[in-house]
Amino acid sequence: MKIAVLSDNRAEGGSLEPEHGLSLYLETAQFSCLLDVGASDRFIRNAEKMNIDIRAVDFVFISHGHMDHIGGLPAFLEFNQTAPVYLSENLLSQIYYSERNGFHRISLDVDLTPYEDRFINVGPGIVFSHELTLSMASSRQYPRPKANQTLYKDAGEGIVPDDFDHEIIFAFGSEQLFVYSGCAHRGLLNILDSVRLSTGKKVGTLMGGFHLLDSEKGRLYESPDEIDSIALALKTNYPETSFITGHCTGEKVYERLRNKLGNQLNRFYTGYTTIIE
Repeated sequence: MKIAVLSDNRAEGGSLEPEHGLSLYLETAQFSCLLDVGASDRFIRNAEKMNIDIRAVDFVFISHGHMDHIGGLPAFLEFNQTAPVYLSENLLSQIYYSERNGFHRISLDVDLTPYEDRFINVGPGIVFSHELTLSMASSRQYPRPKANQTLYKDAGEGIVPDDFDHEIIFAFGSEQLFVYSGCAHRGLLNILDSVRLSTGKKVGTLMGGFHLLDSEKGRLYESPDEIDSIALALKTNYPETSFITGHCTGEKVYERLRNKLGNQLNRFYTGYTTIIE
C-alpha cells in the first residue's frame, strides 16, 4: 500500500502547506481512501501538488470529531461528490471544546445535512471485509493521555469531559495490519491492545498522532518516566511493529521515545510518503 501525508503540523521544504491538522491518503490494490481531512482545504491543494487525485478517492474515514481532523470535510464533499464518509455514530450529535489557549469550540460549525446520505455511521465495530475493520478502542488496561484533561464535549446535556465515544480506529491487512490511530485519545497502548484482541492479527505498522504533548508552563502532561514506560511497553509487547507519528506527538516526547525505540519509531510530515508491503 502507498501512504502519503496530505496535512500535518510540519512540512519539510517545498511548496506544501502545513497546518495544525492531519490527513493521510492511502492507496491499496482494492481501494483508495482518506484517513481524516485536516483542518481546512489545504489537504486538497497539497494532494494536487503531489499528483494525487482526490476526486478518485473511494471513501473517507474520520477518526474523531475535532476540527483538526474534520475541518476539511465540507471542501471534500464538494470536490468529490461520490465517496461515502465513515464516522462514529456519536460524532455529529456532539459539540467539542478545548481549554488550551483559552476555552474554545473545536467542532465543525457547518450544516452537513445536505450531505447526510453520504455518511455511514459506525457503531462499536464494523467490518468492510476480512481485511478492513473500523472499531472503537475498548481496552482500558493503560492510562489515557493526560492532555485529554483539556478536552470537553456537549452531547445536549451540558459541557462535560470528553470520553471520546466518537473516536474509532482504522485497521487494514490480511496478516500484518496497518493501523491508523488518529490522535489516539483513548491511549496508544489501549488501541494496540484492542486491535490485537479484536482481530487476532499482528500490527505491522501504526501511524498517527499519539496525543502525548510536551509539558509546558502551567500544564504538565506525561513525565519523562511515564514516556519511558510507554516506550518500554511498545518495545516489549510490539517488538516487530513500526511506528510513524507526528501531529499531536510533542517534539520532546518524540525524541525521548525515539531514544528508546530507535528505528522502530519514525516521524511523518506534510508530504511524507511511504510504501508498506
